[in-house]
Amino acid sequence: MEVVRTARLVLSRVTADDLDAVHEIHSDPRTSVYHPDGPVTDVESSRAMLDLWLADWEERGLGYWAVRRTGESHVLGFGGLRRAVVDQEEVLNLYYRFRPSAWGQGYALELAKAALRVGEGLGGPVVAVIREVNEPSRKVAEKAGMHKDRTIPYGGVPSDVYVA
Repeated sequence: MEVVRTARLVLSRVTADDLDAVHEIHSDPRTSVYHPDGPVTDVESSRAMLDLWLADWEERGLGYWAVRRTGESHVLGFGGLRRAVVDQEEVLNLYYRFRPSAWGQGYALELAKAALRVGEGLGGPVVAVIREVNEPSRKVAEKAGMHKDRTIPYGGVPSDVYVA
């Protein structure tokens, strides 16, 4: 699970060397338009996010991947599964965020489908928590085969819980 290959992508365990890409992607206002807190504003916040992801891999053997095109070193985005508690239930949380230059090319859907395949063997429900206004993320989840199960307050805003 540390490295998963799809038709066009290599999904690999994040490393400390991914900090610059984490910050570039998460500090871009365009990638954070649906995030209640907005974009990350400083490198230390990006480092804390990456440290959490690194700890997931170390402690749980599962976490988010860095996404690259096959044969390339440039990080297109981040995503995958991590264990989380959503609405008082332990779940595998599906996440995806890409550089705007990677939008519209089907990479998020490719990652989501790969993550769902991995999640099938891990014995927990796979969910995606999506703000009601985040239509692009909703479309990815639905195309990957997920469906809306319920709406909950999450991060201070109403959010839909999609399940596989």
